[in-house]
Amino acid sequence: MGVVILFFGLFSIVGWVAALGGLGYASSVLWRSRGQQWLRSHGHPFARLLLPAPAYLRFDRALAVAVLVADVWLVSAVIVLGADGIFTEEWMGYPGMMDPGGRGYQADAVSLLRTTAWWSASAALLARCWTTAVVQLSVLPLSALWVASFDTYYS
Repeated sequence: MGVVILFFGLFSIVGWVAALGGLGYASSVLWRSRGQQWLRSHGHPFARLLLPAPAYLRFDRALAVAVLVADVWLVSAVIVLGADGIFTEEWMGYPGMMDPGGRGYQADAVSLLRTTAWWSASAALLARCWTTAVVQLSVLPLSALWVASFDTYYS
């Protein structure tokens, strides 16, 4: 097993804890700001909708960091699971024996990353979490393109 795969494996394990910790921190930011205004009280209604109050912006930034950690964890999990018998990149080390059931793994992983990006970004946009939506639309689709470029036993 290559050093890079070991790194992705460790990050996949640590990513669970970090993502849950980030989500817990975002929830605590939300809880601490419960007595403050979430919408601006002055200005044009459209500007008040697009520019949330500072308490809501703090929550959005905390949520964006938690989502970024969760995204990196998801990409690491895809790489670690595909490194044993599916992906044959040189930097991954010896790929092991060919996994006979892994023919559709790469396409399924790319579809998972893209679907997760669009659904989570849509939820963030509906909740007016602009920073979180930008993180989702920049990290996961680019990661899907990266995973799609990997050499496999089947390509």
